[in-house]
Amino acid sequence: MKRFRYALDPLCVAACAVYLLNSLWWKRQFGGPFLHGQLNDLLLIPAALPWVLWLQRRCGLRSHDGFPRWSEIALYVCTWSIVAELIAPRFVRATGDWRDAVAYAVGGLAAGAWWQRTARS
Repeated sequence: MKRFRYALDPLCVAACAVYLLNSLWWKRQFGGPFLHGQLNDLLLIPAALPWVLWLQRRCGLRSHDGFPRWSEIALYVCTWSIVAELIAPRFVRATGDWRDAVAYAVGGLAAGAWWQRTARS
């Protein structure tokens, strides 16, 4: 079994770089609803999940260094969707938007396909 490199995974590094570029420059320079609304949401799973899984591994909550499983991806897509789009708007100044949850799922599907392909090669 190939070892997952967590935050050093090339997809994670690329997603974090694009997230930073969009947050710090592209949104301000170019605008548009996609850059302001959905791009960072698409990048959530490929950018954040490796960090979460690394932390779980360090705390003994994850027993292997394999690539993320579909069940792990689905768990965090659902968890983040519920927390960020349903619960948080009730307690903090945030807007729940179903399109964000769709973007998390699409990003998770793309990342999962990439990771599963990488694990097999």
